Amino acid sequence: MELEMFGGNWTTDKLERVRKYLKAYTTIMRNQKFKQYMYIDAFAGTGWLTLKQNEQSEQQSQLSLFTGTFEEESKKNLQGSARIALQVNPEFTKYIFVERDKKRFEELETLKLDFPNRDILLKNSDANLFIREICDSQNWLEKSERAVLFLDPYGMQVPWQTVEAIARTQAIDLWYLFPIGIALNRLLKKDGKINDSCRKKIDIIIGTDDWYNLFYAEERRVGLFGEETVIVKKANFDSLKSYFIERLKTIFAGVADNPRLLFTSKNNPLYLLCFASSNQRGTPTAIKIAQDILRRE
Repeated sequence: MELEMFGGNWTTDKLERVRKYLKAYTTIMRNQKFKQYMYIDAFAGTGWLTLKQNEQSEQQSQLSLFTGTFEEESKKNLQGSARIALQVNPEFTKYIFVERDKKRFEELETLKLDFPNRDILLKNSDANLFIREICDSQNWLEKSERAVLFLDPYGMQVPWQTVEAIARTQAIDLWYLFPIGIALNRLLKKDGKINDSCRKKIDIIIGTDDWYNLFYAEERRVGLFGEETVIVKKANFDSLKSYFIERLKTIFAGVADNPRLLFTSKNNPLYLLCFASSNQRGTPTAIKIAQDILRRE
């Protein structure tokens, strides 16, 4: 069995919050008259995770995406989002798991054996292409279908175009692990000197190029050669968080106002766990539940 290597407390934190929402969602939906309500996992992986734990404390663990290696520490095997979703009761009427990597996908196929009573569709595909196709290929409202979609990318793999497709369905609730620290903030140089390639990456995941003038400002300073104008970064994690939530609000019927920053054991921000609902009628209830889950300690 191939086990994916991921971080620590932030990993279990996100999975537990999503699990609580899935349970609340299916509890409500089983009493509704929808033809189908699905769970879609766009970066499903293998279905398993391996957590490393600090030798001095089982509560401390670090993300290794920065180094690519793991120290010799005790490891704890955990169920990933796919397996967690499949164990939620009441169950969804259908599950769709997408994984592009061939080796991970082969491991993911064991889900059908382990959960024979679940309606599972597995796709060895690019997540963005598949999501845009399934979102745009039908009228979700007319077909009386609903879904919860979990976007948990490994980095900056999700363009804004994909998020827009989800919002257009008017039928999907989205949990999105946005790479605010591991990607976005790391590209925002303090002196504002961001090369064209990095600018384009930011434009793609945010869906606009207006961010630069909001994240940076000109200042007059006195240097060795007199007064000069310099570019300084004014964006911090609070302002980046607020900015991205406002971006989501431009396309979704409702967005949770209290997204959760997820940190390493060294208190470095990594991801922003966001929730958005695309269905106008269901949004008040969905947002209320999600915000309650996000604020819990």
